[in-house]
Amino acid sequence: MVDVAVEGRSVSKHFGQGDAVVKALDNVSVQINKGEFFTLLGPSGCGKTTLLRMIAGFESPTSGQILLDGQDITRLPPNRRPVNTVFQSYALFPHLTVAQNIGFGLQMQGKPAAEIAARTAKMLALVKLEAMAGRKTSQLSGGQQQRVALARALAPQPKVLLLDEPLSALDLKLRKEMQTELKRLQRETGITFIFVTHDQEEALTMSDRIGVMAGGHIQQVGAPKDIYTHPVNRFVADFIGETNFLAVDIRDGKAMLPGGLAVPVQCASSKATVTIRPEQLRIVAAGTPETMPATVEHSVYFGTDSHVHLKLADGTAVTVRVPASETANAPAAGTAVGLAINPGAVQALED
Repeated sequence: MVDVAVEGRSVSKHFGQGDAVVKALDNVSVQINKGEFFTLLGPSGCGKTTLLRMIAGFESPTSGQILLDGQDITRLPPNRRPVNTVFQSYALFPHLTVAQNIGFGLQMQGKPAAEIAARTAKMLALVKLEAMAGRKTSQLSGGQQQRVALARALAPQPKVLLLDEPLSALDLKLRKEMQTELKRLQRETGITFIFVTHDQEEALTMSDRIGVMAGGHIQQVGAPKDIYTHPVNRFVADFIGETNFLAVDIRDGKAMLPGGLAVPVQCASSKATVTIRPEQLRIVAAGTPETMPATVEHSVYFGTDSHVHLKLADGTAVTVRVPASETANAPAAGTAVGLAINPGAVQALED
């Protein structure tokens, strides 16, 4: 049986009144397990940060409950919750050294000096900043400052660590390095991490589970692979990675694709939208059996692969991801080709 660290029960948050009311969260229920890296993923305004702030105690729900280890903490003030938060702005104290910043929370808790020193040393080692202990934070790089903020938040050994888009201010290369670092820290400490981001790649590469949010609702919760390969609706399919959408008829449990190709799908309706990821399509010779006829429009080179843009016979635009090892053989614009589909790649979506 999985132990639940944080639970939201029918949580709503409304701002304003009457016709002007804004429903930042609308009857959201979610369970986050102990010791997992859970990500709240969605576009700006979807409610993910509002939910995070409620877990931290910075916002109170209009209705519903927040539970921590099965205890109702809905009305508990932030300073009485065993939860720490790392924000987008690291909020480090520039007049203090790295070690003093890390030990500050423990000092405010009235911990003995020996315990503060031991805990600070352990955190410095955890984030690999032992050599920087005596430096002022203004002398550090962005990535080093991020590590100090993490170490300070982890030092009091919270039950849950909340991270509100903490990597958004970093450049691309450093952000990728910190993604690996965050996942390592979570594994080594065993603390429940709840991470908020709008970046799909961050969510897919770091998370044990993802909660995809839109319009104040959680659209889908699941492991990254499950959400990517089996999205429940068009929003999730479109928001997580790139995909192709095709409107189709459903006959006898099969999606009737352009060119007469019929593929088995699970769908109770007679009409549906199906999704096919670009890497699940293969460009083959025109006229190959069990393929969709298409014409190459153009291709875009990305280094690791190329995205070939095509038009199906009915005019639908489709993208195929071609590995770098095969880009030399990619067909030129205007070439008639066939599109083969990998088994199980066609997914029917809910409305």
